[in-house]
Amino acid sequence: MGSASDPVMRRWLFADQLGPHFLGPADAPGDDGVEPVLLIESQSAFRRRRYHRAKAHLILSALRHRAAELGPRCVYVQAEGYRDAVKAQADNVSVVDPTSYAARRLVRELDADVLPARGFITSQSDFEQWAHGRRQLRQEDFYREARRRTGVLMAGEEPQGGRWNFDSDNRLPPPRGAVTLGLPEPAWPVEDDIDAGVRADLDRWEQEGIAFSGEDGPRRFAVTRAEALAALADFIQHRLPAFGPYEDAALTGDWSMAHSLLSVPMNLGLLDPREVIDAVVSAGDRGDAPLASVEGFVRQVMGWRDYVWHLYWHFGPDYVGTSNALDARVPLPEWFRDLDADAVQARCIATALREVRERGWNHHILRLMVLGNWALQRAYDPREVTEWFTANYVDAYPWVMAANVVGMALHADGGRMASKPYAAGGAYIKRMTDFCGGCAYRPDRRVGDQACPVTAGYWAFIARHADEWRKHPRMAQPVRGLERLADRDELLAQEADRGSQAP
Repeated sequence: MGSASDPVMRRWLFADQLGPHFLGPADAPGDDGVEPVLLIESQSAFRRRRYHRAKAHLILSALRHRAAELGPRCVYVQAEGYRDAVKAQADNVSVVDPTSYAARRLVRELDADVLPARGFITSQSDFEQWAHGRRQLRQEDFYREARRRTGVLMAGEEPQGGRWNFDSDNRLPPPRGAVTLGLPEPAWPVEDDIDAGVRADLDRWEQEGIAFSGEDGPRRFAVTRAEALAALADFIQHRLPAFGPYEDAALTGDWSMAHSLLSVPMNLGLLDPREVIDAVVSAGDRGDAPLASVEGFVRQVMGWRDYVWHLYWHFGPDYVGTSNALDARVPLPEWFRDLDADAVQARCIATALREVRERGWNHHILRLMVLGNWALQRAYDPREVTEWFTANYVDAYPWVMAANVVGMALHADGGRMASKPYAAGGAYIKRMTDFCGGCAYRPDRRVGDQACPVTAGYWAFIARHADEWRKHPRMAQPVRGLERLADRDELLAQEADRGSQAP
């Protein structure tokens, strides 16, 4: 075990830096030799916010599995906080620059040797060079520049296949009448004694007063490098071909659809995103997956994951706390905050909440176009919504959710990220999911007992901001549509009475 008198430089790994590429020097990450490692399990991190219990399980399981793999070269400390634990274990600590403002302040206050950030494809300097002088930082423009810089899916100076974007091929609704996509179930990881120990500790922590949300069911996400590589191989073999066409579709009976389930191991640092992209592109080159699916996946990882990472730093530490362009101030209602899907009749919202409660995960359409869309319509406070997403999603960290929630889902930054609010009524959900079948509401009804709360909420949202959007290039049309509604006054009175009650 290291000590304050130990002259050896020790690599401190945060819980999202657990892969081999977080070891080794800055110029050769992963070439780590026998560098000793420090891992800290901080209980205070779980006191600061009410985490989903499955998320707490994943983080602790990943840390403890990594310590077991490293064996005697690792000092594993269970402590209340990071600061005292680091001071007690080593004078000389190196660390890859962490992924949050708070952690970056801490490592500098501790006078650690801070190495450049890893775990992303493009660097912060790349992004700032691209962003310099631009009035709008649009994802599509960044994505194309990243493709040019890296050569991924490029044929010389042109995109492979002659198109940058295959979105038009990747928007299929689920097959009519399908209960699932009919794909093999993902190869789930097998829990072990470490997982059992984590679950016992979390039981004890709850008895001692640490509160969690959600359920801690069987572990569904990789927490070791070996599990992560197996999950990547399983995705490429069984789900990648269908990923593109159905990436925006959802079925009540198929929560994973054709998605990779790799966001957790990537965000734990177990997989380097470039190795993931290279494996997927290689599958396309072999003819094992269509280009539309390969491009759609590359867009999500390099074009979106990197993009929101860079926006987190570019927009600054006050972005979440000061962004509220739509003056949304409604506190999160208790049923939403507590994942009480059983209190909800609207099948889309109930399904999305139930998936979060059971697993701490659902795919991007349920996050954006169901839960995010509902929070946008109902003017939930952006800070509370961001905190809720960060605490309850197993793949979420502050850098993940800042721009995704504040910019994309809630349009609270006034358009710094997205050119329009991502608001929609029930027709979109009916087209892309099976949620409307068997629902208590009708997506084509705006008023009355069967009025879809998402459809009615959409028009109430447009009415709330109609004056400011009459000349907006992308929102003027819905405002004109609102003015043509014969039942507008009845609809607005109905939605005013709904308040924050469960739909």
